[in-house]
Amino acid sequence: MSSVVLTRTGQKMPLVGFGLWKVTKSSCADTVYAAIKAGYRLLDGAGDYGNEKEAGEGVRRAIADGLVKREDLYALKQSTVITSKLWNTFHAKEHVKPMAKSQLQLWGIEYFDLYLIHFPVSLAYVDPAHRYPPEWWGDDKKTVTLANVPYQETWTAMEELVDDGIAKNIGVSNTQGSLIIDVMRYARHQPQVLQVEIHPYLTQEALVKLAKTLGIAVTAYSSFGPQSYVELGMGEGIATLFKQDVVTSAANRLKKSPAQVLLRWATQRGLAVVPKSNSEQRLVENLSCDSFDLTEEELKSISALNKNIRLNDPADIDPRISIFA
Repeated sequence: MSSVVLTRTGQKMPLVGFGLWKVTKSSCADTVYAAIKAGYRLLDGAGDYGNEKEAGEGVRRAIADGLVKREDLYALKQSTVITSKLWNTFHAKEHVKPMAKSQLQLWGIEYFDLYLIHFPVSLAYVDPAHRYPPEWWGDDKKTVTLANVPYQETWTAMEELVDDGIAKNIGVSNTQGSLIIDVMRYARHQPQVLQVEIHPYLTQEALVKLAKTLGIAVTAYSSFGPQSYVELGMGEGIATLFKQDVVTSAANRLKKSPAQVLLRWATQRGLAVVPKSNSEQRLVENLSCDSFDLTEEELKSISALNKNIRLNDPADIDPRISIFA
């Protein structure tokens, strides 16, 4: 399995992982178990997904059945990587560590391999005992309430997670170049991973180049573009990537699915991907997306589909959090 080395720890992060976004609580344990059984060794979760406890149940069942070990898998020479993210309501320094520990308890594990700041957006604290996950809303469940917490405060608190062994690696998500450069100026533990929306309609080539120049691995989410948002009623009116001629022609040539082609477009350029599927057949297909190569012309033609269409933008919720403006 192809992987990317995280520079601080030397840990090998698989290029193809399983994303837990939109995996329902009722099916999550079984889906995670099936993903591990299929060979996935990177699980990408977040506090906001609301399924961490169930994901942990799937992991524990897989360990109990001998499918995987939590520690290094020596046969593959890489680790089982469990990723989670810090939600926006817990950015203040006094909330970061307690929240990370709470998420570990939900997973039923002792440390995260990778812990990311989910968005560079600080929202008013919501007591998890009151509502968890809090989503974007304050205690009234309908108002976005901002908090005056600088990103540096949150990052410094994240670094303490590394010091205390709560997270082996830390990183950022949904973060643009200027803020990444700023973090690099004061970071004791530099970001190891940048997770952002990347697909052929939003290639973000300059951002990817910056991250690679700084030694930061990149994980692309929403690899299927508008198809990733169909269940949410979003992306309507945008042509599906699955039917673009350059994608279908490559799929036909290689006898692969359009989904595999879109994933390979990313992984062949060194980007990690975290697709989600409830189908065991597609789980296996997605995982094997690094078993073939696209031609240079195919890579360029798929990249040429770029329209700078961003599907996950907090500005759609409140203009005060237009982090991509």
